[in-house]
Amino acid sequence: MPLRDTSADHAATDRTFQVDLRGLVDLLSHHLYSSPRVYLRELLQNAVDALTARHAVEPHGDFGIRLYADGKVVRVEDDGVGLTEADVHTFLATIGRSSKRAERIAEQRADFIGQFGIGLLSCFLVADEIHVLSRSARTPDAPAVEWRGRGDGSYTVRTLPASARPRPGTTVTLTPRSDAGEWTRPQQVHALARHFGSLLRHPVNFDDGSGGAAAPVNPEPAPWARSFPTPGARSRALAAYGEEVFGFTPLDTIELDLPAVGLKGIACVLPEAVPAGRRHGHRVHVKGMLLSEQAEEILPEWAFFVRCVVDAESLRPTASRESLYEDATLAAVRDALAERLREWIARAAASDPDLLGRFLQTHHLAVKSLAVHDDEILRMLLPWLPFETTDGHTTLDEFARTHRTVLVTSSVEEFRQVAAIASAAGLGVVNGGYTYDRELVHRMPEIRPEVSVADLDPATLTAHLDPVDRETELAAAPYLAQARDALAVFDCDVALRTFQPASAPALLVDSREARHERTRSRLAREQEGGLWGDILGALRQEAPRAQLILNQLNPLVRTAVAIDEPELARTSAEALYGQAVMLSRRPLRPAESSLINRSFLDLLAHALRKDS
Repeated sequence: MPLRDTSADHAATDRTFQVDLRGLVDLLSHHLYSSPRVYLRELLQNAVDALTARHAVEPHGDFGIRLYADGKVVRVEDDGVGLTEADVHTFLATIGRSSKRAERIAEQRADFIGQFGIGLLSCFLVADEIHVLSRSARTPDAPAVEWRGRGDGSYTVRTLPASARPRPGTTVTLTPRSDAGEWTRPQQVHALARHFGSLLRHPVNFDDGSGGAAAPVNPEPAPWARSFPTPGARSRALAAYGEEVFGFTPLDTIELDLPAVGLKGIACVLPEAVPAGRRHGHRVHVKGMLLSEQAEEILPEWAFFVRCVVDAESLRPTASRESLYEDATLAAVRDALAERLREWIARAAASDPDLLGRFLQTHHLAVKSLAVHDDEILRMLLPWLPFETTDGHTTLDEFARTHRTVLVTSSVEEFRQVAAIASAAGLGVVNGGYTYDRELVHRMPEIRPEVSVADLDPATLTAHLDPVDRETELAAAPYLAQARDALAVFDCDVALRTFQPASAPALLVDSREARHERTRSRLAREQEGGLWGDILGALRQEAPRAQLILNQLNPLVRTAVAIDEPELARTSAEALYGQAVMLSRRPLRPAESSLINRSFLDLLAHALRKDS
């Protein structure tokens, strides 16, 4: 488009956007942007883009950005490359156009953060009219250009004398709507500017119209971009910045530097454990501008023990510029940052055992999840990871020094059933019921070949229980028969053995798999004759039974096996079974809850009758 007449009184020309602006603003506010506050980010991005282009023309120029907000207007002024009248129509009048020219413009703007036109339209989220006054630095003799866009989709363009804007650059002025005060008050504008632009490489200053000195928005560069007299001073500065950004004192800070994509920043190790799989949002800046505070995709899922703040040159934002576009570059960055975290763990393991100990004590679950998939971390840290064992909470390395054969349970409840008995019998058992633990314990021989690992099964445990002499077993036979009859409804056998500790009256040996098989067998019997019954019947095998093992060393059991009253014998067996079930800490079935209540009341009634 040819340049317009430069006279000051040249008539303004009415034009119309080549889009439905009302529909576009609705799309921006309800579907693209998370909050109206992004209008200021978009204005800052446009200003930064203009400065980037100006530096390409004048590399050594001293240029900046100035913000002004007094409660009546919001103004953003930059010393950037400015716009000609043709640029105004290209960037402000035709939005979303698909053409070869638009593609060339996009290529030329690859070093910029955003696109001027679509970003400026975000201002309609808080204002009904946008005023732009610009003068081009590329065409020194070009006139100043004024553009006024309105919320109804119309705009006017006119050229003005150069004196209307003596210096090249652009000024965008908004007159906020009455309902937008939340986002356009001076204090809020200043806070938003600091929020989005604290790491911008160009100086940004804010004026609240009170007559005081302008306040710097980004007074100093990011700490990783500054020099420090000592490594310790640098480390403290990085930690202080992490605390300022995230609100916690990091356990440690990990400096991140990926020159290939121009990424720098820090990862802050959380001082407290977090639930497995809970992913934190990370702060990602692109060319200094805050893109997102919730960028989960920058790190792999297992790295939930850190929060990152990074500034990158080559990451690609999505259309809303509030998250990262998933492409090959982001995947490569994610892999490279994961490697930096592994290197930090390796350094801690090699040179700072105190830091490693505090890290593992807090984040052992995160490291276990990593070790499952990472052989290097497995070899490095598996011996140092804590596990619940029959020797208490200890590392596998300490546990393997005492137990050359390590047994591991498949569930927490199985471990709790056998822990006291196995410990007294000298068996080394690890609780494999927690996430990752069973799989990791089975990989112990890869690190310590002298150690063998096996799953704990009932036969292994009962083999370590001593049988009673024949005379004692014969004397107890009537009681055992009555006990088996009373507990048959629970598919439970009863046996008499001797084992430590003598304070334990009974041990219930059962497994989740055995209970599932008994449930399947019961369903097959109930559904016999139907299609479902035929399917279950085809899988039928001898259902495994639970086993209640009574401890002959326990005084209560010795008294119980001598009971000659049938009803009292049954009640005592039911009570011993109920107590053993509760000690296993597995969920009670309704029939078991009923049995525990009934046996308690029957024993209480018997005791009262005996005393009366």
